[in-house]
Amino acid sequence: MNNIESKKIRTMCPMNCHPTLCGMVAEVADGKLIEITGDKDNPDSKGFLCVRGLAAKEIIGNHQRLLNPLIRENREKDNWRRADWNEALDLIAVRMREAGPGAVGFWPGHGNGANDYGVGVKWQLIERFANLFGAQRWNPAMICWGLGGFGIGITGALETSTKEDMGRNSELIVLWAANLTSQPNTAPHIKLAKQRGAKVVTIDVRRTEATAQSDEVYLIKPGTDAALALALINVIISEKLHDADYIEQYTVGFDKLSVHAKKYTPEWAAALTGLKVDRIIGLARQYATTKPAMLVIGGSSLHKGSNSWTAARAISCLPAVTGNFGKLGGGIGPRHGSTSHGRGMGNITAINRRKPGTYIPNQMGDVVRALNDGKIQVLMLPGCNILSSFPDTGTLMKGLEKVGLIISTDLFMSETIHRVADVVLPSTSWLEEIGCKATNTHLYLMDKVLDPPGETRPLYEILKGLAERLGIEEFYPWSSHENAINAVLDHPATGHASISSLRANNGNVPLNISHVSYPTHEYHTPSGKIEFFSAQAEAAGLPALPEPAMSIDKNYPLTLCQGRTLTQFHSFYSQGQALPSLAKHNAGPVLWMSPEDAAKRNLRDGDTISIFNDRGKFTAKAYVSDKILGGTVWMRDGWVGLNNVTSGSDVLPDAALNLFPFTVGQTNFGAQVDVAGVSE
Repeated sequence: MNNIESKKIRTMCPMNCHPTLCGMVAEVADGKLIEITGDKDNPDSKGFLCVRGLAAKEIIGNHQRLLNPLIRENREKDNWRRADWNEALDLIAVRMREAGPGAVGFWPGHGNGANDYGVGVKWQLIERFANLFGAQRWNPAMICWGLGGFGIGITGALETSTKEDMGRNSELIVLWAANLTSQPNTAPHIKLAKQRGAKVVTIDVRRTEATAQSDEVYLIKPGTDAALALALINVIISEKLHDADYIEQYTVGFDKLSVHAKKYTPEWAAALTGLKVDRIIGLARQYATTKPAMLVIGGSSLHKGSNSWTAARAISCLPAVTGNFGKLGGGIGPRHGSTSHGRGMGNITAINRRKPGTYIPNQMGDVVRALNDGKIQVLMLPGCNILSSFPDTGTLMKGLEKVGLIISTDLFMSETIHRVADVVLPSTSWLEEIGCKATNTHLYLMDKVLDPPGETRPLYEILKGLAERLGIEEFYPWSSHENAINAVLDHPATGHASISSLRANNGNVPLNISHVSYPTHEYHTPSGKIEFFSAQAEAAGLPALPEPAMSIDKNYPLTLCQGRTLTQFHSFYSQGQALPSLAKHNAGPVLWMSPEDAAKRNLRDGDTISIFNDRGKFTAKAYVSDKILGGTVWMRDGWVGLNNVTSGSDVLPDAALNLFPFTVGQTNFGAQVDVAGVSE
């Protein structure tokens, strides 16, 4: 090995911490990966890699990797047999043809985008296949940021300012349910802001990792975020701390909001949130008088509960009330699923050629009902562990049992594969195929570094093989995958970049974007202004003004919340258990609970417990801590079986799903539960 010269190739982390992805350097010798390090020349991450990024090298050469197509005849048994690609693809194509296009569904997971997150070539190819064939396809944003984006979209504030703008210019940063574990390299920019004298405030249901660098921490009860935001608006308006000039020029419905907000007093909010009245008033004054102020709204966990989109909507009104939009250091900061001003990509989805048909909406509840009604007979799950992604596993499982053929493409076995898949197609990892990723500020090349192991294939080859068998001649008109990627990169935001131009520019180019959101004050609403009062929301059967979330059914006394940690992200890589350096931090599920709630149940830290409600139960270890309020319990997401207890109830009406191009109907991931000890 010492005589073999190694080479270093720039790439990007495969963990999808959008929008602040990290660069890495892969050192390769003799066709083998030697080391992964942070890329010091990456303009976004500057050499930073978190524990997840450092663990990525354990994907390569992992003895648990899926290396061959697998088929089984009986889902009740784990008796997989090895198959060749022709047999597997022939089987899938025959069953798709027999079922008919409308009974074929595609649900891609976030793991599918490990090599093109922020660019979306794989998702666009899935959508293109489905459009040309006439199949169902659903947006993966359903499982995370979709509801938050919906609420923010009603206000008209979908664009975000960049982490760089925050670090250079913000005087106050409010991390509202934004723990930053899903975008860890945002943290250095918060540190830079603090070094300038900026203040950092965290609002959350527990003391998270982000609270370590916060000057003030506000712990609130789950589901009360909208109530707190409305109370802040109440104080700001009643004390005349609002920006009247900005409001007059760039907003709609302030008069109605002013009247509406009068009933949401600090006293009213204190009773709901658990905060003291003086702290609510103090926070409102601080936010309104510290300029510029930037809100960073949680990208996922904030939007997991019932009607949780209302939180994002109410919070997104605050920068408008105070005139923070369109200013250096103001507005809303980077969040999962966010977009900078001017950002975009080329479209290869063939949406204009989507075949006529009856299509199931982008609504989790509709998808589950369609499965249970037997409307889907072939289900394709590229990079998706659906049993860990959807709430109310019991109802979902009943629907999956009615699907004739379930196909999973993945790197490792998952809960979904073990329990319901019929065919497994082994996928290439991020180093074994070419791709591109984009942050909010830059476009990056992810060149092929290693040969694919075993018989693994990239997704585009799988879809090409199926398209050829089904006679979808228009599916892949490109002579190479580089050209397919180039078609997506062909957009003014990228400077009409290409794979070759990226190679010539050290693997990255800056995007043609503004670091400040809405610099021209042209907002994404029918009026072109920030809409406190929304006629389009009203037309869809939703409140015309921001409202607090509906009251929580308290059949069970504890409100279960979910989120992420620095050592886990969704259910990638066999729920994270396939990567040893992450698995050692996640030996088993742990439930955070307050000393008060533990004492009521005669529980101690480390006890084995059962978390239960009418839907099911789940076993974990108790973590007793004063970092969480009484009445609230918390667990990181992605554990096998956790969704046995989560709700799955609808949150949005179908009529609202056409308000925005990305609109998706996420169901309720929240749960009211109780906890009891389990004798080991």
